[in-house]
Amino acid sequence: MSDVYTPPKVWAPTESGGQFSGVNRPTAGAREQKELPQGEHPFQLYSLGTPNGVKVTIMFEELLEAGFSEAEYDAWKIKIFEGDQFWSGFVDLNPNSKIPALLDKSGDTPFRVFESGAILMHLAEKFDYLLPKENPARAETLSWLMWQMGSAPFIGGGFGHFYVYAPERYKYPIDRYAMETKRLFDVADQQLAKTEYLAGSDYTIADIAAYTWLGNLYHGAYNRCDIFLSLDEYENVGRWVKAIDARPGAIRGRLVNTQAMDERHSAADFDKVEDRSLFDPLRKKADV
Repeated sequence: MSDVYTPPKVWAPTESGGQFSGVNRPTAGAREQKELPQGEHPFQLYSLGTPNGVKVTIMFEELLEAGFSEAEYDAWKIKIFEGDQFWSGFVDLNPNSKIPALLDKSGDTPFRVFESGAILMHLAEKFDYLLPKENPARAETLSWLMWQMGSAPFIGGGFGHFYVYAPERYKYPIDRYAMETKRLFDVADQQLAKTEYLAGSDYTIADIAAYTWLGNLYHGAYNRCDIFLSLDEYENVGRWVKAIDARPGAIRGRLVNTQAMDERHSAADFDKVEDRSLFDPLRKKADV
């Protein structure tokens, strides 16, 4: 590093620069009084097509693909760089002001569910799908789900931030989080050498959660980090990623709340996506 930072005795907020400088503050709560829109379906999702957001849209599309018509949902785009997550309506759903957030209106009393892992578990239990009921399969699935939840900050807030989003590039943090990201890929690769999916022979919510992160990096997210991190070394992860790539629910779920498809209110919205190559079972385009 060109400069050595000596922390003060008491930290004070400063302008950090970078792409997130306009929204980052050390305080929580609403910044603008504004309600969220609502559609007609039982589930109202407020999200963005990031790895954490796509977990939930893939889950909904997997449910619909499996014939659970009661899982119809409206997906509203939350523009995090514009501060939509600090609207009062969103903060009412998620006091942490992070996507995704879900309003479940399927019963007599609507209620909120926030954090992507909690939403996956809620939907899996509600529809009895992609989460085993009995141990040891249930414990194994939840263990891998929590592994992903604990790992994501090292990949996104760690490697992704310092490699792409930070206003300056420094060797130490990039090396630190590149090493951890590769270690996490190796954890998954060694597991997937023994099992078809992370928790065993069956596809589960643990795979959905991990796929959105590992799959994006494997396909070149963060300015082709697949080259920088030599991710083609992880052949078992590659096999697993490509298998999930081709699932119809994953294909559709990857498109929701992205540039290709701002919002989703019915299956007909997918017919409006202009780039039809995005529906190809072979995922060709790099995620940059």
